Amino acid sequence: MNTLSTVEFKRPIWQTAVIFTLGFWLSASVVLDWVIMPSLYFSGMMSQASFTTAGYAIFWNFNRIELLSAAVVLTGVLALRKSLSSWSLNSIVLSVMLLAIALLDTYFLTPQMCAVGTHLNFFEAASGIPAQMNLLHSSYFVLEAIKLMAGCALLNWCWRQQV
Repeated sequence: MNTLSTVEFKRPIWQTAVIFTLGFWLSASVVLDWVIMPSLYFSGMMSQASFTTAGYAIFWNFNRIELLSAAVVLTGVLALRKSLSSWSLNSIVLSVMLLAIALLDTYFLTPQMCAVGTHLNFFEAASGIPAQMNLLHSSYFVLEAIKLMAGCALLNWCWRQQV
């Protein structure tokens, strides 16, 4: 009669941290990139003069959160690789890839998009979206798709990994 049924879910703390960080990061990326930004674009906000400033402020904050998330994921994967022998080298490659994408977004693509979108000559009227902006947007979304695939693969592998 004194028997208790206990279900224990034993995961190392770093594995839990990686799972929660990847879940937060990927879901926030999906919401920002596939819901908020397209709705701002289709609502005509890109034709506003302040769109570049607003977009840079949004992405400046989000890119810093991405860098922090990528650092936590890489640290967690490296700690798990060191402590558990069952962790493969592919998890390190995926987490380094995620960090590289976050660095590219933060220090290359976002400043370039802001610079292209800023009209420095106030005497000329802005004439639509520059062609270079379309190239930067497409490269950004290719990197985002790679980030989502690599992040989901790492999250799936980390979730299924048993100690």
